[in-house]
Amino acid sequence: MNHIPSEPVLTSVKGRVGCFIFILALCGIGGWWWMHRVPADASMGGPGGKGGRGSSGIGLPVPVSVEEITKEDFEEWINLSGTVTPLNVVTVRSRVDGELQKVHFKEGQLVKAGDLLAELDPRPFQVQLDQARGTMEKNEALLANAKADLVRYEALLKQDSIAKQQVDTQASLVRQSEAALVGDRAAIASAELQLGYAKITAPITGRVGLRQIDVGNMIHPGDASGLIIITQMDPMGLMFSIPQERVANVRKLLQAAAEVPVEAVDKEMNVSLAKGKLLTTDNQIDLASGTLKLKAELPNADGALFPNQFVITKLLVDTQRQATVAPANAVLRGDKGPYAYVVKADNTVELRPVVTGAMRGERLLVKEGLTPGEKVVTQGVDRMRDGGKVEVIPPGSLPARGEGPPGKPGERPAGGGAGRPGKGPPVPS
Repeated sequence: MNHIPSEPVLTSVKGRVGCFIFILALCGIGGWWWMHRVPADASMGGPGGKGGRGSSGIGLPVPVSVEEITKEDFEEWINLSGTVTPLNVVTVRSRVDGELQKVHFKEGQLVKAGDLLAELDPRPFQVQLDQARGTMEKNEALLANAKADLVRYEALLKQDSIAKQQVDTQASLVRQSEAALVGDRAAIASAELQLGYAKITAPITGRVGLRQIDVGNMIHPGDASGLIIITQMDPMGLMFSIPQERVANVRKLLQAAAEVPVEAVDKEMNVSLAKGKLLTTDNQIDLASGTLKLKAELPNADGALFPNQFVITKLLVDTQRQATVAPANAVLRGDKGPYAYVVKADNTVELRPVVTGAMRGERLLVKEGLTPGEKVVTQGVDRMRDGGKVEVIPPGSLPARGEGPPGKPGERPAGGGAGRPGKGPPVPS
């Protein structure tokens, strides 16, 4: 016989199913409420609220630091790739043929102009000098005898005891002996010069390179490698190129007879290597690159610059007198371009679109939008809204970014100042 469940059992099962469905419904309603609840900070006028209220409570001003817009001379510098090149490089060669006997320098040594570098065997040149001197002494004796004979012949001619032709011949012999002495003196000077060339001296001040010839070898004026190479180390040259759009400004500065400053820094742009001046420009623009070569001179007493070294070149290309300048971290970038928050007399801020120019360090050139004397927000901009109340506090007193309720993503400094990446608030047209 089959077992038939009783009525109480069926009722119990239906009750459990209903309870389960009721619990599921409660969970769904609770989840919907949690997802659509209003954040507490929205009702407090936080960064997303109205009226520019700060994150510290309803109607409380936002703490900010400010700086004043100034009027000053603004120098515009550009960064370019450059190569250190010596102003003078000399390959030292012998002026005469001879055997290298002595070397008076060490490889890599700093030498001064006129320092003795090497000596050749001087004996062949000394022999030539002695021969020239002997020839001159002989001709001097002949000249003295010819002059004495001429005096006697002239006395006899006055007594009509000798023909005038003989006197004229003797006078010609005197002149020949005098001319021979002139040649002898030149031969002596040449021999002395050759003997002097046996001592090789430094033509410029600089650092010597590696020796190309060892002692005992014959050296000649036509040797391609020479004896050594001397490179001038102080001052040092610097070669770099500027875009053709900047040529007019640089030429204008050079023609003004003013020194155009140039600075060389390391490739990481952390260390200043030397500061000097622009010497000149090339006479034509490179068609392939659209640039113009420039040459600068830099002092190098400490040896920080080395030939063929790569450096970053900072060049002054323009100076604007009494320009409007703002701190770089006060200018932000939004969807419609750069802007800044200007603090008004009632301690409210106005979002002001600006037109910026070049930046120099922490200073930014402002072409339009700001007036000297106005104060702009430099710290606290990430919680700022147009028309909001602010409390001015000393710079550096604000908490580190990230503490407290975050602001709306999007206030990125246009000039390299503090701010969060992303899109900023819309800038009014």
